[in-house]
Amino acid sequence: MIFNSTYADPEKDLEVDKIIGKKFNLIESILLGGIGSKRLILESFSIRFEDYINEGFDLNYVNIELRKKGIKVFITNRQKRITWVVPYYRLVIYKTPFYSIHSNGSFLKFSNKLNHKENLSFFKKLVKIKSNQF
Repeated sequence: MIFNSTYADPEKDLEVDKIIGKKFNLIESILLGGIGSKRLILESFSIRFEDYINEGFDLNYVNIELRKKGIKVFITNRQKRITWVVPYYRLVIYKTPFYSIHSNGSFLKFSNKLNHKENLSFFKKLVKIKSNQF
């Protein structure tokens, strides 16, 4: 599910909670060592995102939030904020020269130029949580 989340929409929030579960509470978040990634730079994306992301000279930044049954990916594009909701059972992660996440034929590919070490530990945590879901 991809949608524009620049402005708050309680109906979308309820739909997201049904798909990927509620947020971790404070204690769970502390025990996990945090539930959010550091800032990632978007290198490329699939055709499905073209309606939401304007390619240009601007850098597009991405943050990932862990949820109980999936992830919530936030993409900042100029003054818009796009959200991509991915349940764990549909999530595939690749580590090549770039990190990339895939789901249902859509993908986001991230640059390794910024916060590489911190994001490596985040992706390891993501894979561990994903594997514990089944």
